[in-house]
Amino acid sequence: MERTGAEIFVESLRKEGVHTLFGYPGGVVLNIYDVLYDSDIRHILVRHEQAAVHAADGYARATGEVGVALVTSGPGATNTVTGLATAYMDSVPIVVFSGQVPTHLIGNDAFQEADIVGITRPCTKHNYLVKDVRDLARVIKEAFYLARSGRPGPVLVDLPKDVIVGRAEYVYPEAAKLRGYNPTYEGHLGQIKKALKAVHESRRPVVYAGGGVILSNASRELTEFARRLRLPVTTTLMGLGAFPGSDPLFLGMLGMHGTYRANMAVSHADLLVAVGARFDDRVTGKIDEFAPNAKIVHVDIDPTSISKNVQVDIPIVGDAKNVLKKMLGLVHGPEWEARDEVLREWHAEIEAWRRAHRMDYGQGEDVIKPQYVVEQLHEATAGRCIVSTEVGQNQMWAAQYFRLEEPRCWLTSGGLGTMGYGFPAAIGAQAAFPDRVVIDIAGDGSIQMNIQELATAVQYELPVKVAILNNGFLGMVRQWQELFYDRRYSHTRMDVAPDFVKLAEAYGALGLRATRPDEVRPVIEQALAHPGPVLMDFHVDPEEGVYPMVPAGAPLTKMLLL
Repeated sequence: MERTGAEIFVESLRKEGVHTLFGYPGGVVLNIYDVLYDSDIRHILVRHEQAAVHAADGYARATGEVGVALVTSGPGATNTVTGLATAYMDSVPIVVFSGQVPTHLIGNDAFQEADIVGITRPCTKHNYLVKDVRDLARVIKEAFYLARSGRPGPVLVDLPKDVIVGRAEYVYPEAAKLRGYNPTYEGHLGQIKKALKAVHESRRPVVYAGGGVILSNASRELTEFARRLRLPVTTTLMGLGAFPGSDPLFLGMLGMHGTYRANMAVSHADLLVAVGARFDDRVTGKIDEFAPNAKIVHVDIDPTSISKNVQVDIPIVGDAKNVLKKMLGLVHGPEWEARDEVLREWHAEIEAWRRAHRMDYGQGEDVIKPQYVVEQLHEATAGRCIVSTEVGQNQMWAAQYFRLEEPRCWLTSGGLGTMGYGFPAAIGAQAAFPDRVVIDIAGDGSIQMNIQELATAVQYELPVKVAILNNGFLGMVRQWQELFYDRRYSHTRMDVAPDFVKLAEAYGALGLRATRPDEVRPVIEQALAHPGPVLMDFHVDPEEGVYPMVPAGAPLTKMLLL
């Protein structure tokens, strides 16, 4: 039976199990929107295409499914680039469909034409320009397969108008067949045994877990592995939630704003077992002084990530869940039972580092400390919520003080550092889980980058709670100016800002404000009790800094501990 390209598009999304689509209509995709009108797929109309992609991204991170966005051609398509790059850097599985001018007009400077395939080639896992409606079903099948398989990532599919309105027989492929694309899921057994031998011989081991653990749903295996062998665990920013934050083996986050004990432990380790983690410059600091005495094991499904920044001694290419399962199957027997005694001295040293420099701040009676707001959010929700962040100080305070116990509860732009990410990502997560508490921890600068999505939250009754840590600055930049530019606050002071309470009310949401510490908890309680979206405006100490801090390019042991 013949169908139009628009009908093929919608039916193919149904075959892929898509329930929710984030998008913004325009001229060349109107036929798709006409078919969607009668579809059971839920479409959420955002107010900016960048937000559509971040919402799809947040949906994907929270659910583990592929997030989907649909936009029109030209500016609609180019507005997706930041969202695509954000997902690409953090390996998030999304598929973005963009409209395109008819194929015979491509290259003619037609109205709202942009070479989105060329523009997004460096920031997508793969992209397609569909030139024939007969290829459409196959391309969609491949796009979803590529997005979710191997190292996940964003895929863009560009849909010319004549493909959308054209007709073809509809047969949806049962499987995608891509020559030369064969991700390695099973780690090499010989390498796994080498890694375990290194673990057994080590006296100062540390596990370094990244977002790959969460993407492969390997948190349970990682936790069992660490607990069984008594291995201290640190994570990247993206890996928060991969290991329980309250576990005594957890060292906290590693790197520029990592904990003192995590940075010291890695700097003095004799073995580092990296699982699903990149060696990002924010983690390594001065790279030739990173983990200087450690033999390094690296488990990653992407072979190009291994030895990219740090030379690895024992590489294992494979899916984190599969590799950890194999490791767990091999660590039985008397030779592993004496690990507690072997590691006793190492754990005592780590405990001494923890006691020497705890994560702390001084909350007085007059000025709200941003860390206090984050701690109160954690306490009021018992940590049972999904947290998204914007980027900057708010992101780091959330990472340091909102103790995460479970995976897929932490949505943050780790690789690209995208301001404006958190709110639409929270909308995506809330759309997936309407009955869960979803909180976006934001700065007064970053929230203004996508604050128009308050309209989306109100229209679709998505009760996201936004906690603005309002310090009147672009806070992290100001902190660097304070430390490294003699307090010359060049263009970081937000002298004019909206009244966030009135702004929330203008969109039909609830706005609340706290200016004193004793107002913080009541505001949070009121926000959590409200059934709709809420903006909480916390006026915090304008010159509070994020510490510890490793200056850029310095070794991890050179932390500023103010």
